[in-house]
Order: sequence, then C-alpha cells, then structure tokens
Amino acid sequence: QRAAERIKDTARAAAAFGVQTVIGFTGSAIWHLVAMFPPASQAMIDRGYQDFAERWNPILDVFDAEGVRFAHEVHPGEIAYDYWTTHRALEAVGHRSAFGLNFDPSHFVWQDLDPVGFLYDFRERIYHVDCKEARTRLDGRNGRLGSHLAWGDPRRGWDFVSAGHGNVPWEDVFRMLRSIDYQGPVSVEWEDAGMDRLQGAPEALKSLKRYDFEAPSASFDAAFGGGE
Repeated sequence: QRAAERIKDTARAAAAFGVQTVIGFTGSAIWHLVAMFPPASQAMIDRGYQDFAERWNPILDVFDAEGVRFAHEVHPGEIAYDYWTTHRALEAVGHRSAFGLNFDPSHFVWQDLDPVGFLYDFRERIYHVDCKEARTRLDGRNGRLGSHLAWGDPRRGWDFVSAGHGNVPWEDVFRMLRSIDYQGPVSVEWEDAGMDRLQGAPEALKSLKRYDFEAPSASFDAAFGGGE
C-alpha cells in the first residue's frame, strides 16, 4: 500500500513538473514460477495477472487523472518480461492508454527475442526508449540465466556492455523507431562491469549518434516519377 501511494504521488509530481511519462517496474507475483516447476497451474498464472491488474488499475486511474503515462520496462522479474507476457500484461489492464512500455533491447538479446519486431508489433505502446547493450557468451557452459555469478564474470552467459560492444542491432532499431514515427525520448542507459563509465558513457553516446540520421526530404527514387 505504501509503494502504491508512492507511485501515485510520482504521477502527481510528474504532472506538476510537466513530465508526460514515468518509467518504472511493476513487480510480479508470479516471477518465481518462471521455471514452471514445481508445477504451476494455469490458475496460478491467471491469478498473477489478476493480482497485477488489481494492484495497478487504481494506480493507473491516478495517472489518467493527471494526464501522465506509465512506461513499464519489459524486464525479467516483472509482470511483462518478454513478447507474450507483454501481450498478457496489456490484456490484464484492458489495454488502457495510461499503461505502455519502456523499450530496452538489452533485456531482449539474451532471451533470444527480436527487439526490432517487438518495436513494430507494440508500436502504439512504446512510450520511452532506453539504449542499453548486452552481449552473449553461450558456449555450452555459460548459461542464459546467469548462474548466480556477478556482473563481468567471464563464466556468465551474458552481460551488459557499453552500447556498440554487444549484440543489439542498433541501426535496425533506429530505422524501426523512425518507421513507427516514435517521437519520445531516447536515453543512453550505461552499464558495463568491464569499462570505466567516464570512457564508456560518452563512447556509447557517440556510437549511437551514428544511427540517429535525418530522414530524407523526398524518396530516393522520386526523380523517376512525377509529370511527363
């Protein structure tokens, strides 16, 4: 209850500052069931999404009243952590416009999800974009779930790295953002256990700027059309 009131107050504060979107996590009552063993019935999963809706609809009512949107970061540990759980979470709150998504492709690549296709399919719900990077080292010993190893440990199956040093197809991401006419913020979220941030953060920004090119003023083949 305390946390719910704090999130409601965040919506009120955002409105007072003229901020249109609040980014955050939802939590999940069913994340601990991700392995589906011990056996988790469909009723248990359904109850988890019902619990999410019961907790968040009153919060979203305040967001609606304040004219502010909540952008949930699709992230393991949360109610929406991949493609299909995002569908389920949106359905749980009736696809209300106050609830959208923060796109962070670093959480897609190690799950073998297509971040570009995700952008297109959920294009109406992309409220904020984080540019964070991850790279995988799935060599038959290193596991996808991290093996309870610290960030930067070479035995991990994946790790966060500075943008431009991992497996996110950034040019495809930026081209898709342009195609879906995304007009919101694009932020650099920098995490890399193997690089100093004073070097990594500016380098990440420079690397990403390469793909933030201007759209053409006319179609490249426009010269072949038109009047006689």
